[in-house]
Parts: sequence; structure tokens; C-alpha cells
Amino acid sequence: MSDFNKIMTQLQKKQYHPVYLLYGMEAYFIDKITDYISQNVLTEAEKGFNQSVFYGRDVKTRNIIETAKRYPMMSEKQVVIIREAQDLRDVAELEAYMENPVESTILLLAIKYKKPDGRKKWVKFAKKNGVVFESKPIYENQMQAWITAYVRQQKREITPQATQLISDYIGTNLSLASNEIDKLFITVKEGETVDDEAVSRVIGINKDYNNFELTKALGAKDHIKAMRIANYFSHNGKDHPLVVTLSILGRYYTQLMLMHFSPGASKQDMARMLGVNPYFVDEFYTAKSKNNGASVAKNIEIIRQYDLKSKGIGSGSSSSTELINELVFKLLRN
Repeated sequence: MSDFNKIMTQLQKKQYHPVYLLYGMEAYFIDKITDYISQNVLTEAEKGFNQSVFYGRDVKTRNIIETAKRYPMMSEKQVVIIREAQDLRDVAELEAYMENPVESTILLLAIKYKKPDGRKKWVKFAKKNGVVFESKPIYENQMQAWITAYVRQQKREITPQATQLISDYIGTNLSLASNEIDKLFITVKEGETVDDEAVSRVIGINKDYNNFELTKALGAKDHIKAMRIANYFSHNGKDHPLVVTLSILGRYYTQLMLMHFSPGASKQDMARMLGVNPYFVDEFYTAKSKNNGASVAKNIEIIRQYDLKSKGIGSGSSSSTELINELVFKLLRN
């Protein structure tokens, strides 16, 4: 994300490059840079003559080059954007242009879910004379920090509980996360705080029956609450798919195991190692006291077994609704 932040800072300061080659598996960062250039480099009056948007499957490379070589009309810059550039044919024809790009043109190529061959000369010239940015998916342990930063950019705050709810519900899909969080800003105004009540009301995440509350109940060995949540999941499988719950449970018990191997770590260091807000570290210490290392290791193995069962390996005739109840019951026994 640091490269992304650097690029956005430069754009906001009107420090432009003649070439932007954006590619990678995370569409969110590519879209944010593309949209910013599209919306902010030129005024509305300038866009009519000086902004061109093409789609890779519909345009010939030579037409892109011809457009990029034009000089702007009544403007310092012209912008040429190629969306879905992964579908662009004869992309190697860009080599000569990339070697000597027109300084008054901003040429942006957005390649999603693919990586251009870095050995090609056109890519090397793009890197030499412009910006080449790989948009990588963020890790699960980075998601909560990203959510907090995103909310603060919109001049709001968010509670750790609300952050955890959104993170567990959405995973690492940044485009979906930003869309859902934006809905919150309709009711949560600038200077206010997003809490779990707002998340439950606007996004529709049940604040009592979710994966965060399930891991909390399992860690505390709260049998009644954990089985109540598992039963709720079994009757609402569409909203609580087993594959998501298995992933979150696997991460949770791995975090507990890490705690057992880091007995002398400070609270801040532990939060950093676990990838959680320091607010939640005390809950992990409670869970550690109720789940010894051997128990945690066994539960990690149980989760692996049920991951296989969820894929139809060794599950017999058990459905996913039955599996979640079985899984939680076995995790509680250790």
C-alpha cells in the first residue's frame, strides 16, 4: 500500500508522469488511481478535447499511439486512459512510444488480474519514463488497519468491534469493503463514530451472531453461546458460508498458538504479531488461559479435517449445516 499512497500523494500535488502502467490482482488500487486521474487532472471544460478513454478489446494499439502523440488543446495536459488493457492486442507496438513519451500526455494502462512480461522493452521503458505499479491483495492481518484508515480519511472514527465485524464479514475484498463502508457514511456524519450498531443496521451484519462472536465464545469456552451461534449459522448458511467460518477459525487458533510461543511479548508487540487492534489482546490472553497449547494444536487439526469435509472429502452425507454444529462441538471439547 505504500507505493499506492506515494502515487496518490504525488497526484494530489499535481506531480504527474507521462506513463502509468497499473497491473495486478487487486482491482481496488488500480481503480482508485485511474478514477483520480480521470476526475482530477483536467477540468470539465478541458476534458471534452483532452481526455480519451478506450477499452483494450475495442481499440488498436496504433490508435492509442496516435492519440497519445497529439498535443492538448487549450490545456497543459491531455489524458489517455486504457481500461481493461489486458485485452489490448499488439501491445508490444507501444515500445517506441514508451521510450519517448510525450510529456504533455498522461497515458494510463490498467491491467487487471494479469502481470505484463517485465522482460519486454515496452514495460522496461514504461518503468524508466513513468510509473509501474503492481496492485497486490492485502493480507488478512492488514485488513483492520485498512478499514480504520479508510474511515478516518472520511473524517470519521470507528470502534474496534465495528472494524472486526466488517473485516470478518467481508474478508480482504477492498472494493466490496469500500462500498459497504460508504453506505455507513449516509447515517454516520463527519466527526461521528461508526460502531457495531451502525454496522449491524446499515450493512446487515448481525452483531450477536457472527464469526467474531463465535471465536470469542470458543476462546472463552462459553459452550452455550458458541453452540447458539453455530445453530444460527446452520439455519442461515447463505449469510454464513462454512468456508469463510473455517478460514476465520483457522486464523484464530493459529493466533492463539502464536501467543503460546511468545510468552514474554508486551501487549503492543503481541497486538502487532497477531495483527489485531490492541483493544482485543486481553481477550486473547483470556482465551490462552482457557486453551493450552496441546488443545490449540488439536483444534487446528480438527479445523483442517472439517475443511476437507466441506470439500466433500470424508464427510459422508453430512451437509454444511450439520458440519458447523459438529465442528463447534468438537472445538469446545478440547
